[in-house]
Amino acid sequence: MNLIDTFQDLVANVPDLVQPLIVAAAAAIPFVEGEGAATIGILGGMNPVVAATAAVIGNFVCVAVLVLLTARTRSAVVTAHRSRRRVAAGGAGETAVRVEETSASGDDRGAARRAKFQRAFERYGVPGVSLLGPLLLPTQFTATMLAGAGVGVARILAWQAVAIVGWTTLLTLIVTGVLSVAH
Repeated sequence: MNLIDTFQDLVANVPDLVQPLIVAAAAAIPFVEGEGAATIGILGGMNPVVAATAAVIGNFVCVAVLVLLTARTRSAVVTAHRSRRRVAAGGAGETAVRVEETSASGDDRGAARRAKFQRAFERYGVPGVSLLGPLLLPTQFTATMLAGAGVGVARILAWQAVAIVGWTTLLTLIVTGVLSVAH
């Protein structure tokens, strides 16, 4: 039994009031996200609107926490780097900061993801990466990379919200339509 089947069985076998919590938890998992979690809920017997709403909330809360943590971490690193440069420059007030992209683990998969993200970001910008991101990478990865690149938190969260709601709604409509035709 895989993770998706486990969540589906869990949704089908818990009280109705607990089902949205299960769907929200599933939506926080990369590669499952809002779309997959809504599908899990619907196939587990939930009302599609409730399943989609819980999935959107779970996915967005996870993304928001990751973006806020990444933005704070980036801010701390940049501030520390600027302070070290000022001290090294003798307090001359040099404020130019150049952040180098480094790979702590050196793993090729991470490098390939970063390269894919960078190409998409250069071509489509924040709106495009946010809206098309689920086709390439989980929203958690995309949003975190945007925050790490220094994009404003409000801008990231606004576009991620649009993407999460849009993709989850689209998949919810497709799954609901398919199930209604199949019955």
